[in-house]
Amino acid sequence: MLTVAFCFSVLGGANAQKMPESAQGTSVSAKFLEGSPADYAGINECRSCHKPEFREYEKTAHAKIAVPGKSYISGCEVCHGPGKAHADAIEAAEGDEGKTAKALEEHPIFSFSVNEKISAALKNSPIFQFRSDAKQNAAQCLFCHQSSKQQELFAHSTHASHGLSCNECHTAHLVEEVKDHSKGDLSYPQGYFFQVPRLPEEVRWLHNSLLKQSQPGLCFSCHGTVQAEFALPIHHRVPENLMKCTDCHNPHGTMNMASLNKPNFEACVNCHAEKRGPYLYEHPAAKVEGCTSCHNPHGSTNRMLLVRREGRQLCLQCHTGFHTQAAVPHSRFGFQTSGECTRCHEAVHGSNLDPTLLR
Repeated sequence: MLTVAFCFSVLGGANAQKMPESAQGTSVSAKFLEGSPADYAGINECRSCHKPEFREYEKTAHAKIAVPGKSYISGCEVCHGPGKAHADAIEAAEGDEGKTAKALEEHPIFSFSVNEKISAALKNSPIFQFRSDAKQNAAQCLFCHQSSKQQELFAHSTHASHGLSCNECHTAHLVEEVKDHSKGDLSYPQGYFFQVPRLPEEVRWLHNSLLKQSQPGLCFSCHGTVQAEFALPIHHRVPENLMKCTDCHNPHGTMNMASLNKPNFEACVNCHAEKRGPYLYEHPAAKVEGCTSCHNPHGSTNRMLLVRREGRQLCLQCHTGFHTQAAVPHSRFGFQTSGECTRCHEAVHGSNLDPTLLR
């Protein structure tokens, strides 16, 4: 096995369409299985049949991979494996459209679906079709990408456990696909009010992790409940394309709850820096349970994304019995004269002055 290290941009960053990729990529180790030069068809053989795929593929970082001293390993065969047997089988069809179509139908290669005459040759072909089960499809990509910090936990991620592989979201060659239009094209009014410049589709694809579709539409194709939450009046600016799902979550899996990029409240204070602290007197709810103990991060009908409409009812979910204890300076109904708890306990995220978080 030969390993060649090269820099591969991890595409996708903050601010959605405005800043689609990170400033610097991470190191990815490209690996190649040793094989006989006679097993490889060469890039020209692939291009002769798969022109649309090749045109898009040659624009990506994958096309720049080269193996020193082994020039016969290049192009499509880096990912799909040696393709000489496949190319010979298609050539054996002698250009007959019926034979070729039948062979492709029984043994789909790339994005096609092609002859009993060549079926035996195709069965014995070592070319990987990315039409296997999710685990094998992902393993083919992780053969190189497992060295990246963003993908190392994919095998244990929620997406992997639900049978999703890399090619469900990413594509190495963006060609016209048959898409499911049964759900319609749900759009948000916010997207019309906030006119964020959109990139041409091909440019977006090349600079956004080779995703088939831009965020959040790609994520919403599975996460319908989250899509509904973002349609609520108070929400983070994801429908407006001012934020992306990956600003908070790592779809390839992390050790954190809900696949967050950072643990607990750190994912929130990455933007809400004024709430970070450290404080002399911390609010345990924020430090132990995290911000989601009080806020719904995707959307809410309540102010400040609170999970309860009345702030005092939110506080009393944890602070039960405080209004009847002898040490509490107000009676059972005394706190109601001042309304919300935050009228007095203003520093709800933490305080450097008072242990009871008073203003």
